[in-house]
Amino acid sequence: MIDFNNEEFEKAYEEEMNSINDQLEKEILFAMVGDVNAGKSSTINRLMGENVAAVAPKPGETVIVDKYNYRDKIIFADTPGLDDINSKNSEETMKFYKDADVILFFLNAAGTVFSEGEKKHFENIRKTNQRIIFVLNKIDAAEDIPSLVKYIQDETNYQYKVTPISSKTGENIEMLRNAILDILKEEKKDILFAKHLKEKSSTANKWIMAAAASAAAVGAVPIPGSDIIPITGIQVSLMVRLSTLYEKPLTKERAKELTIASLAGNIGKGIFRQAVKFIPGAGTIAGAGIAGSMTLGLGYAIKYAYEHNIELDADLLKTLSKTFMKDKTSDGKE
Repeated sequence: MIDFNNEEFEKAYEEEMNSINDQLEKEILFAMVGDVNAGKSSTINRLMGENVAAVAPKPGETVIVDKYNYRDKIIFADTPGLDDINSKNSEETMKFYKDADVILFFLNAAGTVFSEGEKKHFENIRKTNQRIIFVLNKIDAAEDIPSLVKYIQDETNYQYKVTPISSKTGENIEMLRNAILDILKEEKKDILFAKHLKEKSSTANKWIMAAAASAAAVGAVPIPGSDIIPITGIQVSLMVRLSTLYEKPLTKERAKELTIASLAGNIGKGIFRQAVKFIPGAGTIAGAGIAGSMTLGLGYAIKYAYEHNIELDADLLKTLSKTFMKDKTSDGKE
């Protein structure tokens, strides 16, 4: 059994809370690049899960940089069309590209994908900012999407993420969110972005899997006692991140209670078996030892409680597994 280290818990909790509070004081700037009919506004709305930007009623409406402030912390800057880049708006537009945390470069899958003009524009932008994601929109109205994706990758030396989406149907929007989160994690702004998303489940799963994999790796180190401190930090970090994501305040005392329960093995393998059914790829954690499965179970239990407005404590961790199993048996469909 792994012993609980109160000193390391205190340190991990304070560091994670300070890091998150620092994030929440920042702003995120998205610069959106692309022709006026590329579906930028509708993609923003899909991305965030609500009507952030009004869809333009006709092409050519945006003639200068339009900024959409989402809850004062997340700003989407809709730049002029590509044909206007050398106009008097060029200087203002390039400033947004330079300052942007993420540049969303929109391409129309139903049109001429990555035209010479778009390539020239891309070359100008990448000299200023490398944090670019290609958004290949309108895949619902095009064919042979894999070939289009490969073409873009070939032309950009496979250095940038290409996300084929449909802002009309919502296809692959989760892929775009994950690509954004990966860039923002490097900028230490991923929690700020995730917190404001309407759809939180896939982000929670992403964090849980990452924490479980990290714990499994630590648990695999063949040095007695070497896993005590880092696993505590991993689990505390995960708990605080999830509480922020779901906007469920987590006191230090409750975090300590859940950490002790997890490290003492009170979550058990039952929750892990259920997590395997719900979270793609979770089964790969099993072979890496109990540290990974305990962390996976802890994260999944917290996620379940938050999504169902259940107040979670150490005792409830023991019963959640039985509840999941009962639900599975009763519906007989999953």
